[in-house]
Amino acid sequence: MANEKLYLYPLWIRIWHWLNAVLFIVLLLTGISMQYSNPENPLLISFELSVQLHNICGIALSINYLLFIFGNLFTSNGKQYKMKTKGLFKRLYDQSVFYLFGMFKKQAPPFPISLENKFNPLQRFIYSTAMYIGFPIIIASGIAMLFPEIIIPQLFGVSGLLVTALLHVVIGFILSLFLFIHIYVCTIGSSIISNFKSMLTGWH
Repeated sequence: MANEKLYLYPLWIRIWHWLNAVLFIVLLLTGISMQYSNPENPLLISFELSVQLHNICGIALSINYLLFIFGNLFTSNGKQYKMKTKGLFKRLYDQSVFYLFGMFKKQAPPFPISLENKFNPLQRFIYSTAMYIGFPIIIASGIAMLFPEIIIPQLFGVSGLLVTALLHVVIGFILSLFLFIHIYVCTIGSSIISNFKSMLTGWH
């Protein structure tokens, strides 16, 4: 039912989610500062402070990611990230059409939120890709650059450190786009702040 109140976000999910958001934003800002400035000409934050904050928040994000993994392994939340391949493209198409046209015409969503399905098919596909592919890559590449001695010296004739750094930056850029899109989609609710409030209280 549209007016039914659902408890969708247990405390551990809310803690993980807000920690993840804060840490990722700090990593984004410090990453930009390191990428587009030099020690003599800081962009957002001093270069030295950016490096320190980036390393600390990167380690914290990695530990927080373990909370996500173990939480999904040992609670029912893990099923929210499982996708059925049969009819997947049709479901993705239907949800995309709703986002592009239907919601502006006040049409009912094709996949209403329920306790069994907190995510619509497009959300499930994007969130699963981000959390189970994007995050492991950016964490692994970040750890590798923190301990560069473990990186393969050469990869197809190219510096292994350069390849690792480029991979880290590219995945970081893609996840940053995901963050901005995620924030925008969160404003699509009964009110602009209703979905943000849900992640504070747990109730949708």
